[in-house]
Amino acid sequence: MFRTTLFVYLALLVSFAHAEPLAPADVKTLLGRIRDKRAASPQMQADFQEEKTMKMMNKPISSSGKVWFQSPNKFRRELKGNAPSTTVSNGQQLWIHYPKFQSAEKYTLGKRGPLDAGIAAITASLNLQDVEQTYNITASREGAGHVLQLTPKAASMKKMLQQFTIRLDEGLQVQRTEMLQPNGDRIVTTYSNESREAIPASQFEFTPPAGTNVTTPLGG
Repeated sequence: MFRTTLFVYLALLVSFAHAEPLAPADVKTLLGRIRDKRAASPQMQADFQEEKTMKMMNKPISSSGKVWFQSPNKFRRELKGNAPSTTVSNGQQLWIHYPKFQSAEKYTLGKRGPLDAGIAAITASLNLQDVEQTYNITASREGAGHVLQLTPKAASMKKMLQQFTIRLDEGLQVQRTEMLQPNGDRIVTTYSNESREAIPASQFEFTPPAGTNVTTPLGG
């Protein structure tokens, strides 16, 4: 047990020792490189593993799935497991489908309310376009990759997000994100098998299957 604890401690020391904070001008340059890369291939898809640590739960909740994204605001997220769900947004409407319960929720976007702020938080790592307008950003180099630390500027977003950490590999692909919420809950997402191939437009549209009970929790 002592050896394991010592090994973890030393590993953390090595990690911190190799973290090189970037000057503001270098952060701006890094964000420019990321934007150029996203502009060249605005679509992405990847597998993900996610772990949620919540104060109300004794153990973390683990899940996995796949995500598709098209800049600036279209995405699809399919969650597998005992409680599967599909979240789809075409930039104007958001659907959340729960096949196990034959139910779906429909939301209208673009009202600049808490829902839009929540979507912006969820897709922050996928869409870094004009991210400086929404977040205060610091960055560091770790090994061949980079780590971005984002803290929201708007009060509406601060209610659901305290800090967002994005780890990028040397090719500026997202490897891991960590979302810390104001109540102390934490969501860690690890991405793999990222692809920049074209995605059919139909992936960002949703039609409820026959027999699905559709509700609009926030109105039409």
